Amino acid sequence: MTTSTTITSFTIVTGPPSTSTTFLPLTDNIVTGHTPPSSKTTQSTTEVFTTECFCIINGTHYKPGAVIFDMYHIGSGICLTMICSDICQIINKTDTCNTTTRPPPKPTPTPYVPLCPEWDVVQNETFVLCNCTMAKCIENNTIEIIPYECPPLQNITCANGKKPVLAYDEFFCCQHYVCDCVCEGWGDPHYITFDGSYYSYQGNCTYILMEEITQTHDLKIYIDNVYCDPTEDVSCPRSIIISFQSQVITLINHNLIGAPRLEAFENGASLRLPYSQYGMKVLSTNLNLIFEIPRLKVVITFGMTGFSITLPYQSFGRNTQGHCGTCTNNQADDCMLPGGQLVESCAVMADYWLAQDIYQPDCEVPSVLPTNPPKPPPEPTPCNPDSVCDLIKSSVFAECHPLVSPDNFYRGCVFDSCHVSNPAVECTSLQTYAAACAQAGVCLHWRNHTKLCDYSCPSDKIYKPCGPAEQPTCENNEPSLNFTIEGCFCPDGMKLFNKESGICVDKCGCLDPEGIPREFNERFEYNCQDCICDESTKTVICKPKTCPPPHTTECTAPGFVVVNQTNPADPCCSDYVCECQASTCPATSINCPVGYKPVMSVPEGKCCPEYSCEPKRVCVHKYVEYQPGASVPAHVCQNCICSNEIDPKTGLFKGVCEFILCDQNCDAGFEYVESNSDKCCGKCVQKDCVIKLNSTQHLLTEGQTWSPPGNKCEQYTCVKYDNILTAITSHVICPMFQEDNCEPDTIQTAANGCCKICECPIFMSIVKL
Repeated sequence: MTTSTTITSFTIVTGPPSTSTTFLPLTDNIVTGHTPPSSKTTQSTTEVFTTECFCIINGTHYKPGAVIFDMYHIGSGICLTMICSDICQIINKTDTCNTTTRPPPKPTPTPYVPLCPEWDVVQNETFVLCNCTMAKCIENNTIEIIPYECPPLQNITCANGKKPVLAYDEFFCCQHYVCDCVCEGWGDPHYITFDGSYYSYQGNCTYILMEEITQTHDLKIYIDNVYCDPTEDVSCPRSIIISFQSQVITLINHNLIGAPRLEAFENGASLRLPYSQYGMKVLSTNLNLIFEIPRLKVVITFGMTGFSITLPYQSFGRNTQGHCGTCTNNQADDCMLPGGQLVESCAVMADYWLAQDIYQPDCEVPSVLPTNPPKPPPEPTPCNPDSVCDLIKSSVFAECHPLVSPDNFYRGCVFDSCHVSNPAVECTSLQTYAAACAQAGVCLHWRNHTKLCDYSCPSDKIYKPCGPAEQPTCENNEPSLNFTIEGCFCPDGMKLFNKESGICVDKCGCLDPEGIPREFNERFEYNCQDCICDESTKTVICKPKTCPPPHTTECTAPGFVVVNQTNPADPCCSDYVCECQASTCPATSINCPVGYKPVMSVPEGKCCPEYSCEPKRVCVHKYVEYQPGASVPAHVCQNCICSNEIDPKTGLFKGVCEFILCDQNCDAGFEYVESNSDKCCGKCVQKDCVIKLNSTQHLLTEGQTWSPPGNKCEQYTCVKYDNILTAITSHVICPMFQEDNCEPDTIQTAANGCCKICECPIFMSIVKL
């Protein structure tokens, strides 16, 4: 079996001990013989030697016959002997090494003397002339043309599962297969490195996704992760930061929970998309932001908690480090720490790629490098993932399974389903897998199989799972992005007017100053200009509008004056019209009677105000206004109020009156006496005294005395004091009366009817003896 061994800057073929002559490939450091740099030996044309030739290796000149290597050990017990032949061709001989191998002789350098100074080469030196044509210096700027033959293509297998792509050699003449560097991340978050290694990492800082080991293109890519779940310590990519030369582009998602709200910034200032400056492009498909460096063929997409980085191997192969790995088409060196140390777990490696040039006070790089293999992760809690994850392994994605393995995307979906409370995060696994399938040439309509991952486009766009990353426009520019991406696009049969407008049109033409598409030769009016969409220049050409002369007008009605104003029939032209200016109206005044108010009005077609007296909502009596419900003075024997009833003659409210009814019923002892004054009713005048005794009333005239029946000892007398009749009560006091001092049957009542008296008293005397 033949193996390839690298020695300094050239390649030789080794195998069992034998002698062979090999013509080495052309490099900057080796110039040999007359044969072209090809894997197939080709005889040269006529050889002419007029001066001495050299073999040049790593800038050192060797004369014909010089021993370059003498039994140099190249591995596996095989030694190499290398000789510069008489015709300045490298002759290689491999053999089993002796027990003691002599060190290679120290070459004796020969002074450099160019013999074809126009090309700065020496005699017999072979070089690329132009257009994949080789040339060999003969002497004195005389060269020999040699065909450039390409080796046969050899298929390779990409460790990341992607298809190999063809790339040119350093002279852009021959093609060979390489594996481009594709790094993907999604969810909370899950990574697939440039070489296809899968891991999950929950850091909550800004990290280096990719940087060059040897700075060649001045490109560095960061990822800014933040915790995105209220219940679990899981993080999501909030933004991707691209540092390219002196510019910093940030692609950020302002909404990690629902539909993405994407925005791009340049050096901290918001960008209006699409953007194209400083050798960079940024555009949007609503679902994704796309960043491109066309010269380097760098493409970065960023959407809802997901990203993809594509770097050409030809420019970045074996020269990357960070979260995305090394891009060597070998997964063994993916988990590399800063400084080159390899660890077994990429999740451990990720801690060490903290962005040092971004201020993060709460983020620190681990102080000690890992020495022992990481402990196995704890057994996950049993979980039943959401059914949406099953779509990845279902018939919906079956066409893609042979091309892109669904396993890592399914693992990520299950993890998100079990650890993130927001179910929409699961959609990122499907979205990222569908994007990988699209890049493999399989377009899948997967969103209509789940309502959870549904997406709505603006009314003028339609959703496509695989639309052109750079949409066609009326400018017919060749798109620099020749891949498809999911997003919102113009309906079939329509295209964008231009990249900046975002307006879909079915016919191309011009864009007017208000951003409205116009067809070629379409005439329209804008800002009082006559405009046309000119087909030859594809621009809008405008010229001032021509207006007719204004009409002559005289104003005769009061208050009207002649003014020059915009013509209502044509807002772009003016005309003389009669305009009302109230300040020129004659002064007028009006006095309205009580209960009326002056009202101003301007009749239609007139300018100056006219006044009239309108009734108020009041009653009027003797030139005095009364509000509804108020009492209105009237005849002495009437009660009047202001009503809400309108008098049709005056328009004022009516006063409503009622006659007063006199109460002639007087109390006992009083009698009604008509009034002799201007009062409406008379009054009750006292006539008798009233005595109420035992529920009985007794009337006594002035001076009359009365005693209750059976009680002559009590007397009531009616007297007048201050014109008021009052009953006075009096009692009769009888002298002491003893019936024993009276003769029987002689007791009588006195004349007052109250006291008792004897007609025949008995007189007794007491004699003391």
